[in-house]
Amino acid sequence: MADFDLVILGGGAAAFAAATKASDLGKRVLMLNSGLPIGGTCVNVGCMPSKHLLTVGDDLYYPQHPRFRALGDGHHAPFDFLAAIQEKDEVISKARQGNYMDVLEALETVTLVEAKARFVGPNKVEADGKTFSGDKFLIATGSSAKPLPIPGMDRVGWLNNVTAMQLDRLPKSMIVIGGGPLGLEYAQMFAHFGARVTVLEAMDQILPRHEPEVAAELQRCLEEEGIAFRVGITIDRVEERGGQKVVTVRGGGGAQRRRSLATKVEELEAEALLLAAGIQANTTDLDLEKAGVRVGPNGFVRVDQYYQTDNPNVFAAGDCVGKMALETVAAKEGALAAENALVIPTRTLNYDHIPHAVFTNPQVASVGLTEEEEMRRFQACSCRTVYMDAVPKAAAINETRGLFKMVIHPRSTKVLGVHIVAPHAADLIHEAALAVKFGLTVDDIIDTIHVFPTFSEGIKRAAQAFTRDVSRMSCCVE
Repeated sequence: MADFDLVILGGGAAAFAAATKASDLGKRVLMLNSGLPIGGTCVNVGCMPSKHLLTVGDDLYYPQHPRFRALGDGHHAPFDFLAAIQEKDEVISKARQGNYMDVLEALETVTLVEAKARFVGPNKVEADGKTFSGDKFLIATGSSAKPLPIPGMDRVGWLNNVTAMQLDRLPKSMIVIGGGPLGLEYAQMFAHFGARVTVLEAMDQILPRHEPEVAAELQRCLEEEGIAFRVGITIDRVEERGGQKVVTVRGGGGAQRRRSLATKVEELEAEALLLAAGIQANTTDLDLEKAGVRVGPNGFVRVDQYYQTDNPNVFAAGDCVGKMALETVAAKEGALAAENALVIPTRTLNYDHIPHAVFTNPQVASVGLTEEEEMRRFQACSCRTVYMDAVPKAAAINETRGLFKMVIHPRSTKVLGVHIVAPHAADLIHEAALAVKFGLTVDDIIDTIHVFPTFSEGIKRAAQAFTRDVSRMSCCVE
């Protein structure tokens, strides 16, 4: 008989969800955690600390830049960077205890061992000098920042999402390599703190996986706050001169610039360099080959739709499988993988229904298909984009940054995707998520009465844009 019904490698969201599900099923569980403290990326170095510091930055920056004339030059408060970092640590310590350690103590069938694990056979792992056997295994070891093969990077000190939130002094300037969600959140965070920030992105737009209109609107908003961008560039090398990081870039300006005969070469300098351009799975030292488990590019574990690996007794979930690197997704995958492992492998997840957000200000939130994906699937598209100045609440409070874009089925008019740039977009997206998940149509959205005036009316305006010209429409038109 095996020592445990389920052995989990990892201690983050996927691991905890799996342990909880297994405990609910009355199974004996061993959780082997190493690297980050219990709770994994989200509570320790991801969602919670970064959103705490983003909010600190918002509360510092926006009172100094009021959008109402009546407030004049605003309120200029002093800022203590080190105090912000220390307060962040206190918040995270409390959350780690309450949301993870206390929860673990309540799971009577779950045993935690803080030790690095590696496979020594198809159904055995070694950790802390001991060997443990299991009927089933779950790999939930997460991911980390991926170093880029840029000449000079190995000789220059650079920051990642972990070390940037451990600084004891605010850098005067920063170059952020990567214009995805992580890079943009950190860029605005440090810009609001007072650093001069430049973002470098190799693709032709920031947020390369998002709608072009979304990327363009967010870039416009961030540029208005003083953040500089170089998109469509290639980084030739990185070096250090007199305490400054110097990044040599080529190109810029997107596809049109790349087609020009002249290639612009530029040297950019900053006190700090932050790398936020990709992740890799934390699987390199697990000896997965001894368990008969294959990995793909960047070490991501290969799984089927049920999160089962080539070894039928080994499952994987969370960031280490490389589907959607979100805390919510990791938790859902972990619960499904545990149930599939311990019962019958039948549970799957529809990734088209998962909302996701970028916590800049304004925020970005999306769910479902983009226009490009709709064209790929249906060879036709039906989309409308409504800018924030068409939403009455935005005009009332002088907050017109943002847009709402809706993608519907070209024949049935079911809502297939919604993409938002707006204050509180991460909260607004859930109406859209329900519409996508349950196949609601444009008429269903229009027929639903929304509170007036609210930003949520932007979703209704986007739906109405399929039936009328919303730029010439009274607030009360249904």
